[in-house]
Amino acid sequence: MSRLDTRLNKLKEHLKEEHNIFPEIVDSFRNLDKIAYKLGFLNEDESYATRLSWWPMISVLGAYSAGKSTFINHYLGHELQRTATQAVDDKFTVVCFSSDEVIKTLPGIALDADPRFPFYRISHEILELSADNEQRIDAYLQLKTCPSEQVRGKILIDSPGFDADRQRSSTLRLTEHIIALSDLVLVFFDARHPEPGTMRDTLKHLVTQTIERPDSNKFLYILNQMDITAKEDNPEEVVAAWQRSLAQSGLTTGRFYRIYNPEVCIETPITERINKKCQADLKEIHERMEQIGRERSYRVISMLESTAKDLEYNVVPQLQELIQEWKKQVYWAEGLLLAFLTIFSGMWFATTNMSFPDFSHSMTLFSGVFIFIIIFLHLKITKMISNKIIKHLKIDNEFTRDGIIRAFRKNTNSWRALFIFFINEPIGWGKKMRQNISDVLSNVNEYVEQLNDSFTNPSGKTPDKL
Repeated sequence: MSRLDTRLNKLKEHLKEEHNIFPEIVDSFRNLDKIAYKLGFLNEDESYATRLSWWPMISVLGAYSAGKSTFINHYLGHELQRTATQAVDDKFTVVCFSSDEVIKTLPGIALDADPRFPFYRISHEILELSADNEQRIDAYLQLKTCPSEQVRGKILIDSPGFDADRQRSSTLRLTEHIIALSDLVLVFFDARHPEPGTMRDTLKHLVTQTIERPDSNKFLYILNQMDITAKEDNPEEVVAAWQRSLAQSGLTTGRFYRIYNPEVCIETPITERINKKCQADLKEIHERMEQIGRERSYRVISMLESTAKDLEYNVVPQLQELIQEWKKQVYWAEGLLLAFLTIFSGMWFATTNMSFPDFSHSMTLFSGVFIFIIIFLHLKITKMISNKIIKHLKIDNEFTRDGIIRAFRKNTNSWRALFIFFINEPIGWGKKMRQNISDVLSNVNEYVEQLNDSFTNPSGKTPDKL
């Protein structure tokens, strides 16, 4: 049994305690892995099952002065994160439950080596992003344990200040990674700074690039520290200024929340006036945070469905197009080469004065050499054109790009190149693979039904009559 199988079996045992449907979903992901292995899209030490978070996951993003850490400490009931008016932490902090009353801070490797967490093997991407190729994962990630019941059974992620220039490319990449895996994304803004000029970069990444996502309903936009703002400005005017700023970034629909931390608030007549609204918004945010367990269950199934469809309707068609383009360019290149060699050999024989026996012997020798040269040049040409196609390949998603390149190389290797005239489909792709994907998609519907039965009872029957 491979190391990956061992890890996934442990994951299945853990997930079985929550719902017996989850081990079956892991097995469905493994069925898709086998197809991806055959195509060459995944390395055999990789799995789709390790590319998502199996825990309910909440991420907290925003500018460095937006009060993210203060909100987290208040929610947990523990002074877990340091707070200040300036950036005090430049790492992503993953918070998970521990029955130990002492809060512990663990290094980034605790996340990188555990497939249950959303940063499994993230060190490979960090290494590629680091300018000096020597940055360690501990410079970007840390794991903190907390005895708060609020975080039991879920993962909470606090992000570093979004406006910091240091490690910007890596921070943005990790932020995109987190957003993709999260069930709920809390986007914090400092209500004291609604000016679009100073917040343009933050708005671009935290608003503009998220509003067109199919899962955009998981984003909550939060104006924090409304109590401080209300002392100096009319709260309604502050909200209107933010609405204009967000509208410039494309967010013209939906609502955002207005809150402050009641533990550090200084009561004034103005804060008393906004207290009811802020407390109602804060309660609604907490309720959304509490229900992400259900959302996670459907999110995992949705990921299984989208992965299966991506293989059949995105990965395979792209491979088919690349293979056909490769064949077409090889045919053109070799057609020109054959024409050149035919003209050259004809001129050579025309200028050679030989008797018939000598001519027959020369033709035999020449044919053998000619065939060897043709095979040698054929393999060179196929590899050269394959590399050329890869060089000009434009795919934004890095995971997909790496997988397509890997699969394309496998489908255009030397052995396949020798039989290029008979190649029309990617390796192994056919009726059986299509059926396997169809089976996974059928399972998706069954999983959804099982989840619905866990959370709903449309018939209204009592349990003993179901």
